[in-house]
Amino acid sequence: MNRLNRITAILLQVQSRRSVRVQDLAERYAVHARTIYRDLRTLEEAGVPLLSVPGGGFSLAEGYRLPPVMFTREEVTALITAEKLAEQFTDAPTARFGRAAMDKLRAVLRSADRAYVEDLTPRIAVHHRGHEGGPQPVAADHDTRQTLLNGVSNRQVVRLDYRAGAGAVASARAVEPIGLYFDLHWQLVAYCRLRQALRTFRLDRIAGAELLPERFAPRPDTLQTYREQQRAPRHRVVLRFSAAGLLLVRDDKHYYGLVEEQPLADGGAQLTLLLPALRPLAHWLLYFGAQVTIVEPAELRRTVLELAGTAWHHHAVPDEAPTAPPGTGASA
Repeated sequence: MNRLNRITAILLQVQSRRSVRVQDLAERYAVHARTIYRDLRTLEEAGVPLLSVPGGGFSLAEGYRLPPVMFTREEVTALITAEKLAEQFTDAPTARFGRAAMDKLRAVLRSADRAYVEDLTPRIAVHHRGHEGGPQPVAADHDTRQTLLNGVSNRQVVRLDYRAGAGAVASARAVEPIGLYFDLHWQLVAYCRLRQALRTFRLDRIAGAELLPERFAPRPDTLQTYREQQRAPRHRVVLRFSAAGLLLVRDDKHYYGLVEEQPLADGGAQLTLLLPALRPLAHWLLYFGAQVTIVEPAELRRTVLELAGTAWHHHAVPDEAPTAPPGTGASA
């Protein structure tokens, strides 16, 4: 990166954050801290009002605004995609704010780029799989997500009316929200005062959310550390798939923590997985029937048998059912 591009990039960093540290900028652009200090002096000489902040950082003077930044077409394409995702996988207020932001973006584009955006927008689509079991968008009839985000940013306690499961009666929970993430469903990570521990709450099971005036002290837990703890591999699993079963596995093996794949003489493969929980994997393995053999651990084998037995008892017709469940469908 030449010096002009680096100075421009530094200006964008300072504009987009409350403050930036010189050491962070030096690491980001692979230069010495002295070089960053020289670049910052250049910006000051050009009339950019920089203020020193504790900890070796800088920020823009309050009220100072830079003129609109020109976007590349690749950046505009990424923003169009983000707008489409927001429409499908967030709530109505967030989708509306996203459209308003894109309108502002279009307003500062050159005419040729505006034409590019108008032509490209209808050619990008995002669909959810709805009832087929794929990701579900948040219900659009309330602003729960925005209320929770306000609680996160302001460190305000939120009162939830929460249903722990499908058909369950909603119960009141006072929580200290930490953050939101999307993994098939939108989830809130929060400290639950009822359970006295960190918990996740699915947004589509929140019947109501109210910001309370009480503010809470920051906790050492962050969304990132919570997710890392939840996703830390704790179980080693070895599976053998037949050739026919392997065709059905596709890329799902990576979702379940594939670390090794060894071809077998019959055209199948032995897969070694590392994953945080066994039960979701057990549900997935039922789909393969006799096309998969569980080599280890025994706990996974027992879980598959339990799920298969539960399904058998649920679907068996009393007058026709044998006295014991038939083969479970997953080889032991």
